[in-house]
Amino acid sequence: MEQKKTRGDKSSALVIGAGIAGMQSALLLAEMGTKVFLLEQGPAIGGYFPLLDKTFPTNSCGVCFMSPTPPAFCPIYECHLHDNIELLPYSEVAKVEGKGGDFNVAVVRKPRFVDPKRCTLCEACVKVCPVEVEREFGGGLEKRKAIYLPYPQAIPHSFVIDPKTCTRCGECVKVCSPGAIDLSMKEEHETIEAGAILLGYGFEPFIAQRKGEYGFGRYENVMTSIQFERLLSTSSPTQGLPVRVSDGKKMERVAFIQCVGSRDPSCGQDHCSTICCMYATKQAMIAKDRSPGLGVTFFYMDIRPMGKDYERYYERAKAGYGIEYIRSAISSIKELQQTKNLLITHVKEDGTFEEREFDAVVLSVGFTPPQTIKESAQRMGLRLNPQGFCQTDEFTPAHTSISGIFVGGAFRGPRDIPETVVEGSSAAASAASFLIPNRLPQPLKEYPTEGALGDEIPKIGIFLCHCGEELKKSLSISDLVAGAKQLREVTHVEEVGLACLPEDLDLIKKRIGEQGLNRIVIAGCSHREIRGAMEEMAKGMGFNPYLIEYANIREQCAFVHLDYPRLATEKAMALIRMAVEKAKRSQPIRKGKQKVEKKGLVVGGGLAGMTASLQLARQGYEVHLIEKEKELGGNLKGSFYTLKGSNPQDLLSGLIKDVEGNGSIHLYSETEVLGFEKKNGHYQTRIRHRGEEKILDHGALILATGGKEVTPREYLYGEDSRVMTQRQLERMIHSDDKSLKDIHSLVMIQCVGSRDEDHPYCSRICCGHAVKNALRLKEKDPGMNIYVLYRDVRTYGFYETYYHEARGKGVIFIRYDLENKPKAVLHEGSLQVSLFDPAMNRPIVLPADRVVLSTGIEPNDHQELARIFDVDLNPDGFFMEANPKSAPLDSVDRGKFFCGLCHSPNFIEDTISQGNAAAARAGALLSKEAVEEKAYLAYVNKRLCCGCGLCVTVCPYGARALNEEEGKAEVTGSLCQGCGSCVIACRNGASQQRNFEKDLNLAALDAVID
Repeated sequence: MEQKKTRGDKSSALVIGAGIAGMQSALLLAEMGTKVFLLEQGPAIGGYFPLLDKTFPTNSCGVCFMSPTPPAFCPIYECHLHDNIELLPYSEVAKVEGKGGDFNVAVVRKPRFVDPKRCTLCEACVKVCPVEVEREFGGGLEKRKAIYLPYPQAIPHSFVIDPKTCTRCGECVKVCSPGAIDLSMKEEHETIEAGAILLGYGFEPFIAQRKGEYGFGRYENVMTSIQFERLLSTSSPTQGLPVRVSDGKKMERVAFIQCVGSRDPSCGQDHCSTICCMYATKQAMIAKDRSPGLGVTFFYMDIRPMGKDYERYYERAKAGYGIEYIRSAISSIKELQQTKNLLITHVKEDGTFEEREFDAVVLSVGFTPPQTIKESAQRMGLRLNPQGFCQTDEFTPAHTSISGIFVGGAFRGPRDIPETVVEGSSAAASAASFLIPNRLPQPLKEYPTEGALGDEIPKIGIFLCHCGEELKKSLSISDLVAGAKQLREVTHVEEVGLACLPEDLDLIKKRIGEQGLNRIVIAGCSHREIRGAMEEMAKGMGFNPYLIEYANIREQCAFVHLDYPRLATEKAMALIRMAVEKAKRSQPIRKGKQKVEKKGLVVGGGLAGMTASLQLARQGYEVHLIEKEKELGGNLKGSFYTLKGSNPQDLLSGLIKDVEGNGSIHLYSETEVLGFEKKNGHYQTRIRHRGEEKILDHGALILATGGKEVTPREYLYGEDSRVMTQRQLERMIHSDDKSLKDIHSLVMIQCVGSRDEDHPYCSRICCGHAVKNALRLKEKDPGMNIYVLYRDVRTYGFYETYYHEARGKGVIFIRYDLENKPKAVLHEGSLQVSLFDPAMNRPIVLPADRVVLSTGIEPNDHQELARIFDVDLNPDGFFMEANPKSAPLDSVDRGKFFCGLCHSPNFIEDTISQGNAAAARAGALLSKEAVEEKAYLAYVNKRLCCGCGLCVTVCPYGARALNEEEGKAEVTGSLCQGCGSCVIACRNGASQQRNFEKDLNLAALDAVID
């Protein structure tokens, strides 16, 4: 055991758990200048995220948008590369001492037995390892050795030895050329000092064996959704094809059984896991894409597509893919001995039985807290909820029971990726505000002045890294050295062992000085692995880092062409020639900086807008808060109690008091937005405040302009006063309206203004609203007959427990189909609701003293604001995000964010999380003294520009404009993201990109095909 000194200080943050929430929190805090220790108990960061090839509702990836500064790499790499993030993989928390603002955390670093800095992933150790066990990645669908790589893109990118299965035979040590394996490694103990702790523990899949009636573990062709996800991955042994585990035959009929380990009190899982319906639908669609003839059947209780655009996705699965959905709970599965096919007998809604035969069955498993969390929570003194997840207050969702410890993502409850990203951001915002008193000024790195190398005759040095002899197995390094020496302008060629190690970096630095090199080509591994260290070395000696080119001869040659060494060497030589040609023509790039206007503008003074404003103010920034009405509050003014029992009016009064009393928030009520423009890298918004026009300067924009209740146009609403909305009923209950005593039978109708042609989305809150009011009415009068007419009950997450409670108290839930909607009629002056009951298989008539409509949410009219602020709307009128999964609150145009009902329908606690998250995203931008321009900016050769404006039209970042006096295009460097769209659109070749000019690209291509 090795004892290490304490690291960190009171201004640092410790993030425990490096899944999606943890990575998001770490990246945002790091961008704000906070030193972050990112701890992960597994051998690689990422959580379950690397298992996902594609995500719904786009069936694409797009996770690079998670970074605060897109476009970027995958967040796993961003965390690895960020200067302010220190990774602590394969580590556990032993003890937490101290209090908020001054924590001392004892950390145990488990031995990997492999040095990540020396491991070259040659797999020699894997080939000789005699131990084979089930691979955890993908639920045990594959096998792995005792020494293994957790997943292909794992960070740290090296093998690790499993001490539980390793026999210590020593065979791996014998064949490890770089000497990376050390079986004598011991665990290390160290202390991390931190002012705040963020918990991103995540979740674990439900153990399917606990539902023995489904035969998992006994029947070969019964698999979990985790296994099926892996099966559909293009990197799986089946290359993504849906085939049977038992015999490798192509699946023809597959069944999904939903809610395995969800909504099931019998196995201790009384909550809804929220995402199972959607991930299973995604898997079914991908399986159909890979095998178009595949028949897919779902057995479910309620389908719950809860997120933005998820309802459309579900409808597309049914209409476009022909996926069959059958409402039925399955009690057991039987296996046919000869064929290994599976028989499912299900009860139809009319009470009859039907038997189906399938090639395979997928169990859509729910999610539980991590198994070790109880012990960890006890060590911290952390309070858990009855389901074992982290307990938080409804109105402070990122705060745990301990001051200074924050939480986000699936550890707070089952969450989809967008919600997890939002909550990880919200936790970062809360931690950043908490750390303000301890914030230390960030030291600026100083580098020597760069030499003027741009106009010199190129003197190119080529350094071939053979990755600890590994590349020599499939490449002829000597031939590459000889070939490189023949290239023009190349004055030095040298082999190096591991260019990422300090000793070889020092060697390269030494040769640059000795040989007078002014261009460098590094031929070896991916630039992602080495660029950071190489650029730091270059800047440290005054060498412009953009005069270094990289030729990836490892991943792109040696690894993928292992069996064809001659061809692999030829390809490697072509890549080196290409890099040399680029190096000859590359010019030094010195990135400009634009001063940040450290103010935020928030449009909308409802719950989301006030939350975002206060969070930005707590982070130390001035905020302009614009509200068109006379009073703050928005929709929160009409909410009087929540399903969980909290008081929104107390929240509202507290928020208004805090906003009006905060000297950093400048409130403009009764205000209209007139105009908006980008000027000198920041924003200016023109407003009319009580008749007076003003211009507000700001560096970030948050739109929180709200939504509204859909006005019903059916069920006699507006014709009979006994027909009302849930909001109207809530006000009556809150005020203890005397007429409630006259109600003996009350009928609630769900999905009014939701999931229809005019509003083809789920409004998310309506089922919870109905259950909330039904429970309140039952408290007042237990004998009242309450009927809830529904299409699907969508009480997701822990709201499911209230649905169970309502049923237990006698609230009757009756399903209806869209094709047979209920009808509200007057009969001899009395209200009645008629509908067809599928369970009874006949029409029924319900007497109704009141008919209550669960109305949906629609956005306010945002057309004019969208035009002014140059942001997009989706087909439903909500603001459109850059990526629905990984950047759910960001506009494509950096510096613009959305939160609250203008983004999508949400409960109060989710809206609070969004407000905090938007403030965190904005805060990451405002924390900079200056925004550094992208390296590879576009520029205009005005001699060739004809002023056609095509480049202005295609620029997604608003970085292009036409100079009216010259009639020529111009680039705003602080806004340009270097995407190259303008270069492609320009017909005259006037638009070019630094170090990607046309002649440079053509020369590089000529070198490849030479």
